[in-house]
Amino acid sequence: MKTIGLIGGMSWESSLEYYRLINRGVRDRLGGQHSAKSLMISVDFAEIEQMQMEGRWDDAAAALSDCARQLERGGADFIVLCTNTMHKVAPAIQAAISLPLLHIADATAARIKAAGLSKIGLLGTRFTMEQEFYKGRLTDQYGLTVLIPEAPDREIVHRAIYDELCLGKIVDQSRAEYVRIMDDLATRGAEAIILGCTEIGLLIKPTDTALRLFDTTLIHAEEAVNWALAGN
Repeated sequence: MKTIGLIGGMSWESSLEYYRLINRGVRDRLGGQHSAKSLMISVDFAEIEQMQMEGRWDDAAAALSDCARQLERGGADFIVLCTNTMHKVAPAIQAAISLPLLHIADATAARIKAAGLSKIGLLGTRFTMEQEFYKGRLTDQYGLTVLIPEAPDREIVHRAIYDELCLGKIVDQSRAEYVRIMDDLATRGAEAIILGCTEIGLLIKPTDTALRLFDTTLIHAEEAVNWALAGN
């Protein structure tokens, strides 16, 4: 079994889910008392969030690259960056290490393509929804058409992530707003919805909507298990 190197803390609410899902996945695959071999470095998210809000992406890249180097020195076989938004700096992280980095957008796109879908709605932070590092990758490398909410709804989605979900707050009104926004994306032609922030799955469950959901936290964790157990 390979050792998974996890860069967590963005937020720790979703990092907790990664740890649970990965260990459960290994147990389910191997049985008995098996669990995942892993290392995690958890950052202080307040520092990373400040860099995000101030547009200091180079500083964020440097901080997370240092985390990846620490995991490499610690014996990790590959890196999992436990966040969607910070994949904006994934190229810099990959350049800083000799280990492979399991890109969350690639894992998600593979599931969407396997399902035979081509037009997808995307929810996430404002950075993920509006910038090209994520939806551009889905379009350019996988040929997907990506729909995002209108500007006022993007603000609702973004605010709920930072002000509620990252703080462990599950608010019914926000769930209703997310469902409304997803329904709007479906009206515009979305065949399914990417839950493109690792906290959204804490709020939105498959029972909340008839739409097909691609929960990036679950997908990323499952693919990490696949990588860890490859050859077993």
